[in-house]
Amino acid sequence: MAKKEAKTDFWVHGLLKEAGIELEPQGSSIIEINKALKTASKNGSGNVGFPEFVGVVKDFILVIENKADLSNHIKLNKKGVISSTPKDTKGYAVNGALFYGQHLAKNTSYKKVIAFGISGDEKKHQISPVYIDETEYYRELSDVESFVSFTEKNIDEYYTKEVLEEKTDQDKELYEILKDAAELHEDLRNYGNLKDIDKPLIVSGILLALREAESRNFSIEDLTGDDIITDGERIYNAIESNLKRSRVSPEVKRDKILSQFSIIKDTHILNELNKNLNKTPLKHFTEFLHEKIYKTIKYTSSSEDYLGRFYGEFMSYSGGDGQTLGIVLTPKHITDLFCDLVDIKPDDIVLDPCAGTAGFLISAMHHMLSQTDDENQKKNIRQKQLHGFELQPYMFTIATTNMILRGDGKSNLINHDFLNEDSGKLQLKEASVGMMNPPYSQGSTKNPGLYEIAFTEHLLDSLTEGGRVVVIVPQSSVTGKSKEEKSIKKNILKNHTLEGVITLNKDTFYGVGTMPCIAIFTAGEPHPKGKECKFIDFRNDGFKVSPHIGLIETEQAKDKKQHLLDVWFNRIGEETKFCVNTTIESTDEWLHSFYYFNDEIPTEEQFEKCVGDYLTFEFSMIMQDRGYLFNTPETGEDD
Repeated sequence: MAKKEAKTDFWVHGLLKEAGIELEPQGSSIIEINKALKTASKNGSGNVGFPEFVGVVKDFILVIENKADLSNHIKLNKKGVISSTPKDTKGYAVNGALFYGQHLAKNTSYKKVIAFGISGDEKKHQISPVYIDETEYYRELSDVESFVSFTEKNIDEYYTKEVLEEKTDQDKELYEILKDAAELHEDLRNYGNLKDIDKPLIVSGILLALREAESRNFSIEDLTGDDIITDGERIYNAIESNLKRSRVSPEVKRDKILSQFSIIKDTHILNELNKNLNKTPLKHFTEFLHEKIYKTIKYTSSSEDYLGRFYGEFMSYSGGDGQTLGIVLTPKHITDLFCDLVDIKPDDIVLDPCAGTAGFLISAMHHMLSQTDDENQKKNIRQKQLHGFELQPYMFTIATTNMILRGDGKSNLINHDFLNEDSGKLQLKEASVGMMNPPYSQGSTKNPGLYEIAFTEHLLDSLTEGGRVVVIVPQSSVTGKSKEEKSIKKNILKNHTLEGVITLNKDTFYGVGTMPCIAIFTAGEPHPKGKECKFIDFRNDGFKVSPHIGLIETEQAKDKKQHLLDVWFNRIGEETKFCVNTTIESTDEWLHSFYYFNDEIPTEEQFEKCVGDYLTFEFSMIMQDRGYLFNTPETGEDD
């Protein structure tokens, strides 16, 4: 048993080290904690007692008690609460952790303690946190898979969300953004009589004009509703100046973008004085965006795609979901996950062939910039290492604007159809990372080139040998039901390597009705016959749908994501219900559900319950004269 528990201790120590949390084993160098432990015997004798690990993160004590066996995880008393008898505090992980936590809360000056009962090993385990305050009151919290939520960076957010059950500043900010989006949508409709497709163009154009206020080439006060030089012309001229200042080139590209923004100066209703507003709608929108949105985008260091957020909100409020325009916007947590899954580096060159609002490129840019302090390298990342294609002119304009607002990268966005680009020529860009959310549900047997898997193959063909490609597609595209899709899958394995597929939360694209997955490949290297791929069930990702807001991040999301990455990069093992490692064929359905089988041997208790449930059901049916279901004579039948 001691050997088994030492193995558990070693695994837990690895989890702590990975999270960057320094807890001490079997004691503490902090004087008051060490003094308290001198009377912390679980026998209740008042002698010394040491948990497996203990330490301090900010103003929290973290204490850990381990058991090697899952059956020794927790013991409840007859009232259904955690037993506090000496026998159970010694024999069970959670009970022991709670004992130490309450003892430390009582005998130290620390007001907040989080105790962890941990049992099992890296493959099968349970990690249960319990919060304890200075009154020794305790509260059981949701199980976790890692310690990422308890680092210096995250522990206050965890405490606010999980213990206090309150919104963080970030949650409140998101709520305000969505509320502002709703208000702006209503104003764009009521005062501008604008079509859905035009709303984000108005928003992004005004945001560009506001940048010129910094150079004193534009002022909101100049928007006076003049009939000679209209408010729209002033905004349009400011947009043109900012595109030049941002060095958007060549000129033909700048002209193409400007042509999309001509709606601002050419739409009469936007430029005439509105009696209710006592100003033009354009001035009203500009004042609103300056106060509510522009300051947020300008100063944020997040990879949150604000314009994409707004676009999605406009679609939802107008009763659409973007699909009629061929758009499925990628949520921020997915664009960030892409960067983590390919372990993006500052020297990578990134290609997104279906850029949309440039969410992937912005996320990649932030991840790459955060890894270097070299100003020349940062300049190179912005100007030379981010490439994208976008077919729709209005989306291309929004993407370019978004990139400008975040700091360059826009010069490598091209308004072309990616599928018409020669993959050999695209390889000359030397892209080492490909990220894509292709148009959905446009392929057919008559037009197989528009299948999502066809986009994926073309992207793979366009990267350098050894390049990493990650795409988010409907699950149907990797099952390969049609003849054409099966052929493409076979061809992909001839020339490229499938690393794995991650099944996602069905609400990832909330409101769209798509069951998505993430597929990860290595480009230019034929798939080895005996290679094992990872198929992961990540439907439980820590995100949930909130009424009137949409998909939101719960505190479990960080922990779930960390666990996913640990499994993906082989830092820990995992049982097959989460991850199946297996060889594949092109004819397989490349999904976890296809390869998974339940390999868990039921416990004696589970077996007895199953048999009991069956016998209860059989007895009930016989008593209802339905014994024929079991080849048993009905009760009313004569012998």
